[in-house]
Amino acid sequence: MPDSKNSTCNEQAFDQFFKSHAKLLRSYLYYKFGDLDQAEDIVQDSFIKLWNNCAKVPLDKAKSYVYTIATNLGISIARHQQVKFRHQNYITQRKSDVTNESPEFVMLEKEYMEKLKNAIADLPDRQREVFLLSRIDKKTYREIAELSNVSVKAIEKLMHKALLSLRKKIGNI
Repeated sequence: MPDSKNSTCNEQAFDQFFKSHAKLLRSYLYYKFGDLDQAEDIVQDSFIKLWNNCAKVPLDKAKSYVYTIATNLGISIARHQQVKFRHQNYITQRKSDVTNESPEFVMLEKEYMEKLKNAIADLPDRQREVFLLSRIDKKTYREIAELSNVSVKAIEKLMHKALLSLRKKIGNI
């Protein structure tokens, strides 16, 4: 793309664009995600992506491009933080559980969990999906029915079959 005055690849035009939008973008990200340092990092990353793709992004579309990139980066970072937080809580909980339980109990628990994972994996797709949505994601039968576009009765029947199958493979505990 030619280095015209209205091009994003023009250093002066890019510099002017950066100066006029960086603070607003930083504020937007700070209000949206609540972390000023993270917002500043995302602003820098967004403008770097804009510069790297300057030939593809006209100046009149640059604001939309930068805000979209920034929002997506912020959401990605927030999701990553949630995963780290869940993992950290799980490890903390497991450490406290392990120290309070006997080695025999821990071994039996591991064996049971392996048996349960295998039994769940062996369920037919629809039964496994309904079981996991209900028991792991804590969704109601009505919510699962809406997600699957079937009746609540169909979900109840699938769950019943899944539970029967799991009881047969694992036994009543």
